[in-house]
Amino acid sequence: MSGNALAVQGLTKRYKDFVLDNVSFVVPRGAIVGLVGENGAGKSTTLHAILGLIHRDGGSVELLGREDTAVDEAFRNQIGVVFDGSSYPETLTPRKLNRVFQSLYQGWDEAGYFALLEQLSLPADKKIKAFSKGMKMKLSLAVAFSHGAKLLVLDEATSGLDPVVRDDILDLCLGFVQEEDRAILVSSHITSDLEKVADYIVFLHKGRVVFCKPKDELRYHYGILRCGAAQFEAIDKGEVLAWRRQDYQWEVLVADRAAAQRKYPKAVVDPATIDEIMLLYVKGERP
Repeated sequence: MSGNALAVQGLTKRYKDFVLDNVSFVVPRGAIVGLVGENGAGKSTTLHAILGLIHRDGGSVELLGREDTAVDEAFRNQIGVVFDGSSYPETLTPRKLNRVFQSLYQGWDEAGYFALLEQLSLPADKKIKAFSKGMKMKLSLAVAFSHGAKLLVLDEATSGLDPVVRDDILDLCLGFVQEEDRAILVSSHITSDLEKVADYIVFLHKGRVVFCKPKDELRYHYGILRCGAAQFEAIDKGEVLAWRRQDYQWEVLVADRAAAQRKYPKAVVDPATIDEIMLLYVKGERP
């Protein structure tokens, strides 16, 4: 069995005004990988190309150890997809949905599905059109978890939801990957959610992968050195990743916070959030 639930190599998609350019990354089994980037960076295009929803112009995709060209419909049942918004007929109830999915999925787990509905406080006999956005997202996840999926692909699954519902969804995701043959790829612009649950972060900018790194490396090793103009001029630019001027000080992104603090003891070197790392890469200058 491959160690990766998903392997993307050289993924390319060309539009008139945008190019997804040679995107490569992996999603290991037992892991949650967060896909981040500014609006228009190519996150949704990447997910759609991985899932075969759009034609790709180059590259390869391996899903659960198989080239996607060799994936049949039965095998695709092992891939759960949750996009922002409801994808089910809104006149149905969750109980009626259960009967639909019993006929669609050979491995449908009816008992597990109703247990999840109860756990998530979702009424089985209420029409979906009366559900809030958060309830619809929880329902989508309950369905994905109940048809034997080994890989979940989530696009903005927590977008627009209140903190309590978002926390419920993040807990579900963490529980899902406790079985180490499962994995999740989640695209989100709420980087604080990914800081809670992701094992790896893939950062897209203008259709290209800027980095793919363990989240803990970003949280515990990266830093932002803050200094005045004179000290900034003395810094070896070959040792930094990006920088920008903010009012009366400079912000400098470094990959080794502890080393930067030792080398520049008069400067302040703070931990960097994923948001701050993204901002410096996107809006700052680079060597």
